[in-house]
Amino acid sequence: MPREFDADVIVVGAGNAAACAAISASNNGATVLMLEAAPRDERGGNSTYTAGAMRYVFNGVEDVLSVVPDINPDTLANTDFGTYTEDQFFDDMFRVTQFRTDPDLCEILVKRSLPTLRWMREQGVRFQTSHGRQAYKVNGRFQFWGGLSVEVWGGGPGLVDMLLESAEGKGIQFLYETAAVSLINDNSGVVGVRVRHQGKERDLHSNAVILACGGFESNTEMRARYLGPNWDLAKVRGTRFNTGAGIQMALAIGAMPCGHWSGAHAVGWDQNAPAFGDLAVGDAYQKHSYPFGIMVNSRGQRFLDEGADFRNYTYAKYGREILAQPGQFAWQVFDAKVHHLLRDEYRIRQITKITSDTLEGLADQLEGVDRNAFLKTVAEFNASVRQDVPFNPNAKDGRSAESSPRKSHWANTIDTGPFEAYAVTCGVTFTFGGLKIDQSGQVQDTAGLPIPGLFAAGELVGGLFYHNYPGGTGLTSGAVFGKIAGESAAAAVAASKSRSAA
Repeated sequence: MPREFDADVIVVGAGNAAACAAISASNNGATVLMLEAAPRDERGGNSTYTAGAMRYVFNGVEDVLSVVPDINPDTLANTDFGTYTEDQFFDDMFRVTQFRTDPDLCEILVKRSLPTLRWMREQGVRFQTSHGRQAYKVNGRFQFWGGLSVEVWGGGPGLVDMLLESAEGKGIQFLYETAAVSLINDNSGVVGVRVRHQGKERDLHSNAVILACGGFESNTEMRARYLGPNWDLAKVRGTRFNTGAGIQMALAIGAMPCGHWSGAHAVGWDQNAPAFGDLAVGDAYQKHSYPFGIMVNSRGQRFLDEGADFRNYTYAKYGREILAQPGQFAWQVFDAKVHHLLRDEYRIRQITKITSDTLEGLADQLEGVDRNAFLKTVAEFNASVRQDVPFNPNAKDGRSAESSPRKSHWANTIDTGPFEAYAVTCGVTFTFGGLKIDQSGQVQDTAGLPIPGLFAAGELVGGLFYHNYPGGTGLTSGAVFGKIAGESAAAAVAASKSRSAA
């Protein structure tokens, strides 16, 4: 008896990677059904909680204009975007992953980054330049730094809304509050998904399945098992629905695990933020201006190089460093000389902040911190700051503090009140371990062979990121490999139909 198909392609997930996969499959002739475990008002996975920055190759202002054609002429005239070449993107990926990134996947990511953003624009996604986050004004002109020039209009929520509106316009169907439970497979490969909705399970059939439903960052048990002790104590920056289900159901049918299973993207996050992300606040619980101050633990001691690199290349690994401190917290400390450089997230209402006109008064308020040790740390740090090198927030300026640990760049004495301090803990964004895919986005089994009918994109793809990642690469990766997975799934559907008709 012939099987009745619910769709040509079923996409598990409804975030950036899933939406790009669904749109791509639809554009290539497939009927598509998207499954979202969350209710409609929480749809979009971690994509909804991002700031929307996307890393891509641009060789000058013309490439930027191909993504953001409506830049204000006055802004354009007063901005130096610089360049971010393929070689720079490759260098950043190799450097921050300690040369472990999969070279084939990395090459696809880099070379298809700009074409994919252009494709997203064609699908209805609007971009804007990242002046507020990635540029400082020097001598009347904005100068960009850190390799990022654009972000999605409206941030993560805007990205999800624009992509899913595009998908709806193409006739793609959605099932909300419908969690994938397991994959349906037979001797021909993966032919559907078993789902649960309101406590009841049923089977949905298709010619191909694309898994794009996130990593295991929202699963405390899996975090402790794979990331290690105390990771179950971390806050989750994003959705509560990324529990690793997509990874687990693929492993259950023989998919190959891949990547840095003990690694994760984790940042400095407000100490009193809720356990999971809050859409009303979005990514504003993050605290990423630490390069312009110092960070101390409960012992009153600095424990990392706040100025090792642009924050785009350190923020995703410093959450781990904070988690490793006694009590899993730290305080970021700034003086008045850099208050104007602090990002917008330092000015929200939901914040753990103290202020004082004196360092002694600040020390009295640093909850959980050894007061005398803190004051000694600041004194030693101040005495070690190089005064012969000018401060420049747009470049790795070499203005160091030769204390222990050393601060490599952007070191300023902490001596001008009023002083501010912000309490932070670890906020985990996404996990690095996942499934092995080939260059077509098809999931491979433990023998290294493609699993017919099964594709993957987004956070649950392993092998791209190890130890760290360049800021803005996650959304780009999701879009690049989502588009590829959609194309490949549609091609597999067409081939299957051709065989059936023969």
